[in-house]
Amino acid sequence: MSRSVQLLIVDPQNDFCDLPDAYLPVDPLSGQPVKPALPVAGAHADMQRLARFIDAAAPALTAITVTLDSHHRLDIAHPTFWRTGDGRPVAPFTSITAAQVRAGDFLPRHDDDLPRTLAYLQELEARKRYTLMVWPIHCEIGSWGHNVHADVRAAYSRWEDAGQHIVRKVPKGTNPWTEHYSALMAEVPDPDDPRTQLNRGLLDALDRAELLLIAGEAGSHCVKATVEDLAQHLPGGKLSRIVLLTDCMSPVTGFNAGQTAFLQRMRELGMQTRGSTDVLQSLR
Repeated sequence: MSRSVQLLIVDPQNDFCDLPDAYLPVDPLSGQPVKPALPVAGAHADMQRLARFIDAAAPALTAITVTLDSHHRLDIAHPTFWRTGDGRPVAPFTSITAAQVRAGDFLPRHDDDLPRTLAYLQELEARKRYTLMVWPIHCEIGSWGHNVHADVRAAYSRWEDAGQHIVRKVPKGTNPWTEHYSALMAEVPDPDDPRTQLNRGLLDALDRAELLLIAGEAGSHCVKATVEDLAQHLPGGKLSRIVLLTDCMSPVTGFNAGQTAFLQRMRELGMQTRGSTDVLQSLR
């Protein structure tokens, strides 16, 4: 009996990829190319390497899971939610703390949202993993940017057709009141929303892998948070069976050190960090 080899792909979506012009569609309303909202330098090449890996490793892969960052236009981590104290828009890539909200430097656009916003920021900061970042509107549900990179989608579609498999799709981020970097749980779970709480079904599915390969974007954020939660919550432990495909992920610009430190911590916990070509040789 062959061993279970699973591939987890975190957020391989157009909005996170630095796509060349040939990959960009034209907006029929404006006639202009649609561009990725939050491109990660190197992500397009990462996804092309990942697509080649899926094609070459297809006979050995028993399951593929794809997570999908899935946001509404109005979201606590989007500019649409915020205004400055004097009523001006808040620019993307602005970090906001609870202290700044208490001081009136930044406020939700709807005054009634202030108590819940402040409570969220205080809890987020108490967890000491992230400070709230206002990102450009990205991975909006129903948009081209929400879709999977074309090469990756084509590769896993070939795997599905050849073996009569179904790629598991896992949305995250649909609750506008909490950031949701990790595929396994939101940064601050909402007790009234199961979608934000620990995804035990996904954990149990991944736990069946004898070898769990992980790729995706970005290595400094969503891959990082997902893998950190895996390290903490994977029921069967045995973290040495997890392999991070380091040439199939890249950090958000300015967060290179965060990805480097994350990979080092995971190695210290027993995970492997390897290139896709090296892993492919071991699968044959």
